[in-house]
Amino acid sequence: MQLSTRARYATRAMIELTLHYGKGPLQLKEIAKKQGISEKYLEQVLTFLRKEGFILTQKGNRGGYLLAMPPGEITLYDVIRSVEGSLAPVACVDSTAVCEKTEQCVTRDVWSRLKDKIVEELSATTLADLAQKQEDKAAQNGTASYQI
Repeated sequence: MQLSTRARYATRAMIELTLHYGKGPLQLKEIAKKQGISEKYLEQVLTFLRKEGFILTQKGNRGGYLLAMPPGEITLYDVIRSVEGSLAPVACVDSTAVCEKTEQCVTRDVWSRLKDKIVEELSATTLADLAQKQEDKAAQNGTASYQI
């Protein structure tokens, strides 16, 4: 199972916004440039996060994007779920109606536990946690680059 480019870019953009938290909005072009993401694609990604209420947009010449709540209140699971939807590895984990064998299927139990572990891990990590780790790495390496 691999996360999509959309999930990786959403996470990178949200870390960028977290690193800028409390300093006003960041313009789309600035986030895109720092992350090497096309502005058009990034705008589509940020639309998912705005609809979920995790970011706000501010209009005007000093406008841009900013977090709608403190970074410690937004988990990595929130971000990924916003752009990916369910993280179930197979459809029957979320809906038993998709397969007539769900009641006797032993692998469905494994897939359910896998989804639970993924959600648990992503829910335990906040944007504040990631931003702190990024700052620590930047201090160690003398750089501010990151990849997800």
